[in-house]
Amino acid sequence: MLVLRRTDVADVLSGRETEIIRLVADTYRLHDAGQTSLPHSTFLRFPEEHHRGDRIIGLPAYRGGERPAAGMKWIASFPGNVSAGTERASAAIVLNSLHHGRPVAFVEGAVISAKRTAASAALAAAELTVERPPASVLLIGCGVINLEILRFLAAALPGLREAALYDTDPARAEAFADRCAEAAPEVKARPVTDLAAALGEHRLVSLATTAAAPHMDLTACGPDTTVLHVSLRDLTAGAIRDAVNVVDDTDHVCRERTSLDLAQQAAGNRGFVAAEIGALLRGTATLHRVPERPVVYSPFGLGVLDIALAEYVREEAERRGLGVRVDNFLPA
Repeated sequence: MLVLRRTDVADVLSGRETEIIRLVADTYRLHDAGQTSLPHSTFLRFPEEHHRGDRIIGLPAYRGGERPAAGMKWIASFPGNVSAGTERASAAIVLNSLHHGRPVAFVEGAVISAKRTAASAALAAAELTVERPPASVLLIGCGVINLEILRFLAAALPGLREAALYDTDPARAEAFADRCAEAAPEVKARPVTDLAAALGEHRLVSLATTAAAPHMDLTACGPDTTVLHVSLRDLTAGAIRDAVNVVDDTDHVCRERTSLDLAQQAAGNRGFVAAEIGALLRGTATLHRVPERPVVYSPFGLGVLDIALAEYVREEAERRGLGVRVDNFLPA
C-alpha cells in the first residue's frame, strides 16, 4: 500500500494547473461518452443538534478510457472548522487495482478535491465565455476553494486582470487579498463590501461559500454574466429557473437539496437544465445564451474527477519515489 501525504500530493500538483484542467476536460468527455461508472454519492449525516450542517460523503467512481482507474473519495465537511481556524473539509481517497481489486494507494484527498473543483470551474468559465472572455471576476466566499479557483482561472483566462473579493466577514476578505496576490500575482485582488454593486460590475462570478440554504438571487447581475455556482446551495430556486443552466451531471446535481434540486421540486421537471459540460466539450450539444439571462454553471463535483486526478498523482509519485510504502497492509 502506497500512502501519499498532503505534502506529496501538493508537490506533484504544484504548478500543474493547465495539465489538471486538461485531465478534467478529458474525464468529462469520457463521462458524457458513457465510459465511466458513477453511483450516487452517499451522504452520512448525524442526528445530534451540535452536528447540524456536518456531513461526510462517499464518492465511488470508475474512469475508463486509455488510463482506467477506480476507487472512492471519503470527504468530510464540518463548517464549524472555519470559525475555529481550521479547514472546513478533509478527505482521503482509496485507489483500487483493476487487476485484482485490492487497494493499492491511500491518498490525502483535500488538495485533490480543491484542485479538481477549481479546474472544473475554470474549464467551464473558459468554455462558457469563449466568445468574450472576462477581464475580471467576483469571488464570493473567501476560502480555500475560491483561492484555488482564482489560481486556475488565471491559467484558463490569460486576460484576467482583476478579482473583487466578497465575504460576509470583511476582515476575512481583507486577509484573503494577500493570499490571492501569491496565488495569482498577475491578477489585482481587492475586497468589496457592496455585493449588489459588485454583481453588476463583473461578468464572471464564483460562488464558493459554506451556505446550507439559498440566500441570494441574480437580479443585480448585469447582462452576459456567467456564474460558477460551485457551492450549489447559494441561489434561490427562482434564480435557477430564470437562468441558462449548465451542469456536470443532471441526475447527480438535482439531489440533496441543492438549489437545482429545489428548482426541480418547484417546477416538477428538470427542463431548466440547458446542457451538460461534457456534451459541450464533445460538441454533442450547444449552448444558446439568452439576452438578460445569466448562465449558471453548477457542478456537483463528480467523484470520477477525484479518482482520475488521484491516479495521476499516484503515477507521478511512483515515478518520483514519493510517499510511504506500507508492507503487509493486506495478506500476502
